[in-house]
Amino acid sequence: MRSKNKPLTQERSKFLLTGSIIAICIAFSPYLFYLYEIFPSGPVWENSFFTYESKYYENVLTAAWTFLGKLTPLLLLLIWFFTCKHWWYHAILVPIIMYSYQLASALYEDLYLGGVVIDTNQLIYLAPAFIIILSLVYLIRIKIFDRIYGIDLSEIERENLSPFSPLSDKDYKEIKSFQQETKPEDEIREDYYVKL
Repeated sequence: MRSKNKPLTQERSKFLLTGSIIAICIAFSPYLFYLYEIFPSGPVWENSFFTYESKYYENVLTAAWTFLGKLTPLLLLLIWFFTCKHWWYHAILVPIIMYSYQLASALYEDLYLGGVVIDTNQLIYLAPAFIIILSLVYLIRIKIFDRIYGIDLSEIERENLSPFSPLSDKDYKEIKSFQQETKPEDEIREDYYVKL
């Protein structure tokens, strides 16, 4: 009987450890942001490991404030993404990609000062990723609703119905019945030409 309880106890302790680490990271996030205050207020930061020169911001304190201002929400979004159990968790990738891009562009501008500011047209660069992610989320939503409500997607495709159509099912039935009641197209053309 002890052998059955031991794996269960190990799983609980592993779950408790993981949850504790996540809770500490979330509680530590304001302190992570305010770490910028320990950096010097000058263009160069020298320590025993390396020398950092802020070229774009011309102030290490401002550069650290910018980097940590992007890193802190990125860390919280990553925690949310990896711990979220909802079906829409892929949508969290959109702000994760945005903050990652902003952090990378801020680092690039400050380290290399390439003269090209890459943070100005970020939506153009990120739009393909946004479209792919949002399409994936919508596809997952359709699959879930298919399983919950029993919607047959092949029937919708066969009927050429669009989920974005302003017409209801009743309107479509009326249109089909009207089409079936009317004369075939060849007869309509003949009548037209006769009347001419």
